[in-house]
Amino acid sequence: MASSATLSSRRANVPVRQSVTVSELEKPELPLKSIPGDYGLPFIGAIKDRLDYFYNQGRDEFFKFKIQKYQSTVLRTNMPPGPFISSNPKVVALLDGKSFPILFDISKVEKKDLFTGTYMSSTYLTGGYRILSYLDPSEPKHAKLKQLLFFLLKSSRDRVLPEFKACYTELFKTVEYELAEKGKCSFQTPSEQAAFNFLARAFFDSNPVDSKLGSDGPSLANKWVLFQLGPIFTLGLPKYIEDLLLHTFPLPSFLVKNDYKKLYDFFYESAGLVLDEAEKMGISRDEACHNLVFATCFNSFGGIKVFFPIMLKWIGLAGENLHLSLAKEIRSVIKSNGGELSLSAMEQMPLMKSVVYESFRIDPPVQFQYGKAKKDLLIESHHAVYEVKEGEMLFGYQPFATKDPNIFDRAEEFVPDRFMGVDEEKLLKYVLWSNGPETEHPTVANKQCAGKDFVMLVSRLFVVEFFRRYDTFEVEVGPAPVGVAVTITSLKAASF
Repeated sequence: MASSATLSSRRANVPVRQSVTVSELEKPELPLKSIPGDYGLPFIGAIKDRLDYFYNQGRDEFFKFKIQKYQSTVLRTNMPPGPFISSNPKVVALLDGKSFPILFDISKVEKKDLFTGTYMSSTYLTGGYRILSYLDPSEPKHAKLKQLLFFLLKSSRDRVLPEFKACYTELFKTVEYELAEKGKCSFQTPSEQAAFNFLARAFFDSNPVDSKLGSDGPSLANKWVLFQLGPIFTLGLPKYIEDLLLHTFPLPSFLVKNDYKKLYDFFYESAGLVLDEAEKMGISRDEACHNLVFATCFNSFGGIKVFFPIMLKWIGLAGENLHLSLAKEIRSVIKSNGGELSLSAMEQMPLMKSVVYESFRIDPPVQFQYGKAKKDLLIESHHAVYEVKEGEMLFGYQPFATKDPNIFDRAEEFVPDRFMGVDEEKLLKYVLWSNGPETEHPTVANKQCAGKDFVMLVSRLFVVEFFRRYDTFEVEVGPAPVGVAVTITSLKAASF
């Protein structure tokens, strides 16, 4: 953790070259075409697209159908939620790995108030402040708030490994107990409790279980996040009831006010060191605390909540041969390092690293990216060049970018060793989960996730700690509002 946090902090003020596959060419080699697609009739077209997206076709089929219909991976469509939450649902969709990276180039796109897409959640949910995620890098507060997150990462670096091991040892004990009692164990509840406890203990050296918050942190965070992401969620309710409840009008923020206050109070009491630093930077303790709640409960907790089950799914379905290979690699490296796990030891585990990268590639936890064109642009797909006008909203669906068959062989398959070897590592620039290529780094001047290195570290730690303890396992996989629902049906304890 020391190296990742220090790296993020040290590079925070250094501008980096953006890897952008957008060309502003006077004479494009590819044919210049108008963007196909349409938005349908006012109001009606947006509602039809919303119903198709959520219910009639489903998310992936919605985009696949339009790609097939218009014979293009760059096209016009409406994006949910539409009326009456979003004032303008019209987007230019970028559905391949070549056009998608324009969304990372802040010289060409604006990111102001676009974190959740074509709508913005009420600031009543965040103490009246526009949180860092909603700020464009050109806004004065962006650099200060992002630098504060770099400070948080740096100040907590020595607690990450020991607190992760402690919290996830408790998780594994819970899973083992329930598996013995019931023959299966849902991963969701114990995983969320472990994630919340770990983040609080690592970031703020405070155990929520010992506070007024108790074990309620995950449920309070989940409810608060639902009130922000409800317009782009489905919960499995009857179609028209759910569409009216979640996608037509915003959920009233007062219904979650008391829950959020409990989270805020815990962080305000626990984050004294970081809040002191915020004041030195010219940020009020109140605004800083609301940003810490968001960074921890929305960005970090939400990311782990979604991504750890995704990794379990793909590794579990890959089978026993992969499991044993991971166990052998992880255990042998730890043994050769005197029985201790360290950051340098994990760098000696190429299969483990590749498996984590491949999980981020095939099933990225952040699926949507938005940006508004700052000027007229020419955007290249693999087959044509398209003109976008200043002010148009660009939308990218990341799973289609990171499973682009023009970039990845066997793009729809989970290939555990895909990123092993020098040549294979060149593909990392197409792993895009962090709002930027894996080969680049977050700075105060870009919108790449401040905790990119932290998220990668804890994802690796999860795989390492899992296979220190178990030889192999089996899972059942089902749908969830975000990510997947994983049930563990068998675990074989380490035998070597």
